[in-house]
Amino acid sequence: MKRIRVLIVDDIGDTRESIRRLLEFEADIEVIGEAGSGSEGLRLAENLHPDIVLMDINMPDMDGIRATELLALRVPDTAVIIMSVQGEQAYLRRAMMAGAREYIVKPFTGDELASTVVKVFEIENRKREALGEKTEIPLVTEKGRMGQIISFFSTKGGVGKTTLATNLAVELARSGKYRVLLIDLNLQFGDVCVFLNLSPKRSIADLAQSGSLQYSEIQSYLLTHSSGIQVLVAPTRPEYADLVSVEQVEQILQEVKPHFDFIICDTVSRFEEISLLSLDLAEKIFLIVGMDVPALKNTKLSLETMDGLHYLDKVTAILNRSANDLGLELKDVEKSLDFKISFEIPSDGKALLPALNQGVPFVKQHPQSKASDGIRKMALSLINSSIQTEVVLSSSQECEYKGLNRLRKVFGF
Repeated sequence: MKRIRVLIVDDIGDTRESIRRLLEFEADIEVIGEAGSGSEGLRLAENLHPDIVLMDINMPDMDGIRATELLALRVPDTAVIIMSVQGEQAYLRRAMMAGAREYIVKPFTGDELASTVVKVFEIENRKREALGEKTEIPLVTEKGRMGQIISFFSTKGGVGKTTLATNLAVELARSGKYRVLLIDLNLQFGDVCVFLNLSPKRSIADLAQSGSLQYSEIQSYLLTHSSGIQVLVAPTRPEYADLVSVEQVEQILQEVKPHFDFIICDTVSRFEEISLLSLDLAEKIFLIVGMDVPALKNTKLSLETMDGLHYLDKVTAILNRSANDLGLELKDVEKSLDFKISFEIPSDGKALLPALNQGVPFVKQHPQSKASDGIRKMALSLINSSIQTEVVLSSSQECEYKGLNRLRKVFGF
């Protein structure tokens, strides 16, 4: 029998070391990796494809239950054994519903742990044999992914662009089937980490200064939200924005595309080099429209500019905070813009503002709200879309970025 390949996931280093030592006495078990959080464990499991993951429940970043749910969807050939000090039936039930194969209560002996690992492995092998599957599971690569870049743009701050970008990312990741990356490209005053209640240790500015922009390096700069989305946050101070070049943002976007299904870019609210690059590379541009006359005037100008940039065929207009008591109706907005509104996100400030202040996406805090329903419709449109547009940037030696060149032609500078 081949050796059973085990990945240990526990946020306490001493516990991981103790488990490793217990398993070292077993000739038929091999520890192939360790992780200190659920998100790190998920990433390693996707890369290593262990036979068994020993998963703790209570961990920061992403707990073991959520990590197990995502593992069951993304690495179905890996079996999860939950480890916890909690022996109550409620915990056991949650673990099994998440997709765990077994539950072992700490502290346990080496014999208990090894026998549980072997038992789960043998059961999984029998299942594969009964289904006529090979017991040797080849490593699955991510070359089949073709990440759609969706860029959020607005003509002014305060219309809810970041709110919609973060909530759409969370909704897309809800099922666990899709890998979602959210990138904050408002490099001076980005708020994505605030909206998600994340505490960034490293940002895109640190990544830009790391010397390597290969995906293997980018991974270590991504934060993982409890929903399962990964986040590349904006610099922690405005002056650090100058450390990030347009060329570096381009390379980052090209590197992450084969590894995610959706890449959501929250851009700055003006036409400048990095936002233009994001719009150029995007398969879809979500233009956020406010329901007031100044916002509509600026949106009209924005649409005229995007027409000159040849972006209109991929622009989707979203009317945010729509309401019937603001003196404007949907038909008035569409008439003034001469552009179709594809989605409406109803105004619901009393419910959504507290969620925002707590750093909890409203699709999680208030899933039954009309605003959440609007986000679900947006997510469904992306999931159902069969468009897989490959975007190829010409090299910087041949020409400057297409968007910037076209902008210069539009405005004559």
